[in-house]
Amino acid sequence: MLNFLGFSCPLLLAATGALFSEYAGCLALFMDGLISFSGFLTYAFTVATGSVAAGMTLSAIISVLLCLVIALIIEKARANTFIAAIAVNLLFSSFTSLFSWLCFGTRGVLSSPGFVYHLVPVNISTTLITAALITAAVVYIKKAKGGIYFRITGSNPDVLLVRGVSPAIYRIASWGISGFFASFAGSFLVLRISSFVPNLASGKGWLALAAVFMGKRKLPLIALYALIFCAVDFGAVYIQNFIPGIPSSVLLSLPYIVSLALIFFN
Repeated sequence: MLNFLGFSCPLLLAATGALFSEYAGCLALFMDGLISFSGFLTYAFTVATGSVAAGMTLSAIISVLLCLVIALIIEKARANTFIAAIAVNLLFSSFTSLFSWLCFGTRGVLSSPGFVYHLVPVNISTTLITAALITAAVVYIKKAKGGIYFRITGSNPDVLLVRGVSPAIYRIASWGISGFFASFAGSFLVLRISSFVPNLASGKGWLALAAVFMGKRKLPLIALYALIFCAVDFGAVYIQNFIPGIPSSVLLSLPYIVSLALIFFN
């Protein structure tokens, strides 16, 4: 059970972060690329500093700042946020490959004796941090004035204008919050495997967006769909032990097949 909870944390965090961008009307389609890039940053800074806390903190700071700057540029340029977000996703993927080559001389798997962690304490710490972050997000969305403003930015921006509040601020901030949650998702993924691998996210950013879409902006439903995706993905690892003839490509695609089925029947 603890292993499953730790396995589910990255997707739950990514979905929570994407929810803010959905509220603001500028869905963070860059989540998948940023999760991988954040995971690389966590690995690189942890190896450089010898502190996983420093690695995660620096990764979060850089991820949030990049998202805020890019969102500000898009807002000022009045660009199409959908197309821009797709481009940003490709940008983050390119950053991962570029900096991996510049820093470590390879675009492949990265491992180090100084970056090895036991799974049980990782699962415990990531589960506790995820629970705290999601609880804070729920309280903020439901109770804080800013959370209420987020909830109406995408649907009724004129209400904010009448109150003298700029919807642009919340659109920009939503990408920053998405970047914050994506950074923790990436950090937790590299800690679980004690290394960095290319395409670390493995589609978790897209599954997070699917969970937001099917959850209809309700965090409990979003979390439920995210857990369903994780259960399928988690179970796929063990199915091959009982049915060895199943191709690995089919097992890897199971979460996406389930997501399509759920979207069809939703």
